[in-house]
Amino acid sequence: MSIWSRISDALAALAAGESLSTVFDRLRSPPERSVAFTIAVIALGAKMAKADGQVTRDEVTAFKEVFHIAAQDEQGAARVFNLARQDVAGYEEYATRIRDMFSAQPETLRDLLEGLFHIAMADGFYHPNEDAFLERVTEIFGLPQAEFNSLRVRFAPDAYRDPYAVLGVTPDASLDEIRKAWRRLVRENHPDAMMARGLPEEAMQLAQKRMADINRAWDEIAGAEA
Repeated sequence: MSIWSRISDALAALAAGESLSTVFDRLRSPPERSVAFTIAVIALGAKMAKADGQVTRDEVTAFKEVFHIAAQDEQGAARVFNLARQDVAGYEEYATRIRDMFSAQPETLRDLLEGLFHIAMADGFYHPNEDAFLERVTEIFGLPQAEFNSLRVRFAPDAYRDPYAVLGVTPDASLDEIRKAWRRLVRENHPDAMMARGLPEEAMQLAQKRMADINRAWDEIAGAEA
């Protein structure tokens, strides 16, 4: 059964009149967490799309890129997007429920935040309202400001590509400390580790870009130290 069939089943289980946000209370254990992760990215992405005042074709395409949505599954993805966009519940309520579900897995919350950055940049413009939205979601998730800064450096077009920020270290850290941070990030972002956190196979493209950014940052720092 594809993840989109499982998402359709999850949505069908909602009682009449319930908010989409309540679905997160029903998906707290594997393998349902991969369903919840996918719904969370799309639902918060729909809320974020309202932050800059418009939903573009590029943003819809970004969902397809993150999750490799097949043509036959596009209707299911669109349904989640539209339910979230129409839901009276605010994005902060969504973010709070998602935080509670993944409270023991901050790495998964970071993965989700990265998916939102990918969607925010889909139209090539990082809107100030999107920046405020993502910083507030970071705060609700209980992630350190350094996580937001690292993602902003990697995605925002006007941000200086600081390799130290990408690795979550400071310029005054020793090369050994930086190497340890780099190796930890490589371990955490191995596809097997991401699958163990409950990410669906469809989201593995996030890992490919992240690993490229992590290794590029290390190469830049190590090269400068040589």
